[in-house]
Amino acid sequence: MTDSRNLDRTVSLEQVADRIAIRELFDAYAHCADRRDLEGQKALFTEDARFSVHMDGAGSEPSYVLEGREALTPVFADLNRYDVTTHFNGQSTVQLDGDRATGESYTIAYHFYNEGGTRKVMIASLRYLDVFVKRDDVWYFAERTLVVDWSETRDSDAQ
Repeated sequence: MTDSRNLDRTVSLEQVADRIAIRELFDAYAHCADRRDLEGQKALFTEDARFSVHMDGAGSEPSYVLEGREALTPVFADLNRYDVTTHFNGQSTVQLDGDRATGESYTIAYHFYNEGGTRKVMIASLRYLDVFVKRDDVWYFAERTLVVDWSETRDSDAQ
């Protein structure tokens, strides 16, 4: 058995900077979603980005697939049906390969809304499977796959 404390963990400053920039990309996506900054959220993607959503979990057929940055407009605008949302980003992994990278990140998302005079919350456990590209020293989402691992809707007392 290999002692993981003895593995070579040498990384360059550029790799550290790339990892931080990609993490900031994850976080900017959640921030823009919660602030309803549609244009800011779309700007995180390449012009020819691919975005797919798997509402029925991993291994399911995509609920929909969008091609191109402008095709994202209705998906991001759909968040306006909620009174407020909060996305908590958790752990993430990134594999760098020059000006390309792949990664997986976890998010717990809270979506509050009113239905028939009752305050509701829909909580979803999300995983994002991403392909990133670096263009002119800026990282973007080239492909983003959203997988809903589970969701729950219930009444809420939150204001």
